Amino acid sequence: MGALRPTLLPPSLPLLLLLMLVLPDVLQVSAAPPGPRGRQAPTSPPRMTVHEGQELALGCLARTSTQKHTHLAVSFGRSVPEAPVGRSTLQEVVGIRSDLAVEAGAPYAERLAAGELRLGKEGTDRYRMVVGGAQAGDAGTYHCTAAEWIQDPDGSWAQIAEKRAVLAHVDVQTLSSQLAVTVGPGERRIGPGEPLELLCNVSGALPPAGRHAAYSVGWEMAPAGAPGPGRLVAQLDTEGVGSLGPGYEGRHIAMEKVASRTYRLRLEAARPGDAGTYRCLAKAYVRGSGTRLREAASARSRPLPVHVREEGVVLEAVAWLAGGTVYRGETASLLCNISVRGGPPGLRLAASWWVERPEDGELSSVPAQLVGGVGQDGVAELGVRPGGGPVSVELVGPRSHRLRLHSLGPEDEGVYHCAPSAWVQHADYSWYQAGSARSGPVTVYPYMHALDTLFVPLLVGTGVALVTGATVLGTITCCFMKRLRKR
Repeated sequence: MGALRPTLLPPSLPLLLLLMLVLPDVLQVSAAPPGPRGRQAPTSPPRMTVHEGQELALGCLARTSTQKHTHLAVSFGRSVPEAPVGRSTLQEVVGIRSDLAVEAGAPYAERLAAGELRLGKEGTDRYRMVVGGAQAGDAGTYHCTAAEWIQDPDGSWAQIAEKRAVLAHVDVQTLSSQLAVTVGPGERRIGPGEPLELLCNVSGALPPAGRHAAYSVGWEMAPAGAPGPGRLVAQLDTEGVGSLGPGYEGRHIAMEKVASRTYRLRLEAARPGDAGTYRCLAKAYVRGSGTRLREAASARSRPLPVHVREEGVVLEAVAWLAGGTVYRGETASLLCNISVRGGPPGLRLAASWWVERPEDGELSSVPAQLVGGVGQDGVAELGVRPGGGPVSVELVGPRSHRLRLHSLGPEDEGVYHCAPSAWVQHADYSWYQAGSARSGPVTVYPYMHALDTLFVPLLVGTGVALVTGATVLGTITCCFMKRLRKR
């Protein structure tokens, strides 16, 4: 066997060992009120339950009565519930070092920097840790560890005592496990123009909206048979401000809070297009540092079917070109007769004219272009005429519309059609389209007059004759001048 090598001890180590043997064990650490001496208070620690997003506050008493000049370092740690406590299983949350610096464990450093984690000393021996915005990962058994440090003559610090006490078993009640949404009053069947009211109730062991938590509630609608939750109808955000979803602007729709956790959606005048499956969507948020919100949970209700009776409006349209043939420079008159079956009293009709332009003898894939029309309120709307000339649209009978293209040109050639629509006005003065139709195609081809047909060749012939005569006259004149110079 080899010889043993002597071990060199630091110069301050004998003094440290001497102090540890001479100084009495007077370090105490406990949860308030102070427990007995020892590494851990024998009393059963309390079990605490906090809601996700709320503050978790724990206090620790740490004191020493030694007469020597020592400093206390106090730290708060967390371990997995029911796990044995040791340096390998205890995760430090935050602590005050012997030089009074506050430091956090690696997983908590960001929260300490953001102000969500705080540690302070209250009085002479009380330390208080506050964890803001509790998260699911904050659950566990919390401990307070106090270490007593003494300064060696060489200026270095050495730990001479350490004790630990269990503060509490903490459970974090997550919002996702508590948030629940129910709707009522059940499947609805209503007629067009009638009000539609739906109630949404948000339940669960939830913290009240305020400093630590906030909620938003909205309604979604999907047409019958359509997959997915559908599109947003209306919602109340975390500040209680209501807004309407795309496509619902301009309608009389109210979203309001009628009780502490009950919300009501009201459509003043339902339309057949409002039929579908409705769901209430609730979202829960927790506040981080400052006013920052973090979505913690969301829940949708069961589907609620809503049926809106159809108006039963059937439209038919027949369009034609008056006179059958039209020439360039004239006015083309297109007529559209509309027939209606069914519908409520007070039904209003609108009609619009559209054109598709041919390209290389075929209709282009470009969508039809609006030429003009008359709305259900009798107001004319003019689009863009292909030839760029004047356009007039008018109602020539109770169910007859006319489009006139003045000073017809070759650019006005195309396939035209009439598109009528039926409109119903409800008690809230909103309009909705109850039916639509499309007429057959009407071809407009501007012909040239017979005189125009003869005039073009005459102009061409005259031009050719003038050019030929000028050429012959120039040639003769050139030759005559050459002979004249020779003489």
